[in-house]
Amino acid sequence: MKKAIFPGSFDPITLGHVDIINRGVTLFDEVIIAIGENSSKNYMFTLDERKQFIENTFKDNPKVTVMTYSGLTIDFCKEIGINFILRGLRNPADFEFEKAIAQTNRHLSTLETVFLLTSTQTSFISSSIVREIIRYEGDYKKLVPNSVRVQ
Repeated sequence: MKKAIFPGSFDPITLGHVDIINRGVTLFDEVIIAIGENSSKNYMFTLDERKQFIENTFKDNPKVTVMTYSGLTIDFCKEIGINFILRGLRNPADFEFEKAIAQTNRHLSTLETVFLLTSTQTSFISSSIVREIIRYEGDYKKLVPNSVRVQ
């Protein structure tokens, strides 16, 4: 069984993430959405909220699992027996950043990184843009799945 993790902070999950995950499950038997927790980061949404958003988004997809972790992604992959990391690329800057991480991971482990290009409909969306729209009480709902709602 081929499994991949799709790691990130998902603060919040966006339609761009959803696109990559939905396409990833056609390549892998299971995609584990791995929510990383970094104590030095200030998140807009709690870990529980982010996990709930994702679980609600994929509640009808048995090929998607949601887990949380802290520390190095390669250590988490080793711990749960995963050999593939799934990543989305929006633009050349993403490619350069992700390439360096993938090469480092490959140097330190046997992990392979699989890159998918984002769809043109979602390539402009980022969690940081969504957070900024939410902060200023803008209409963020067209950029995230229905499960993401601000109180």
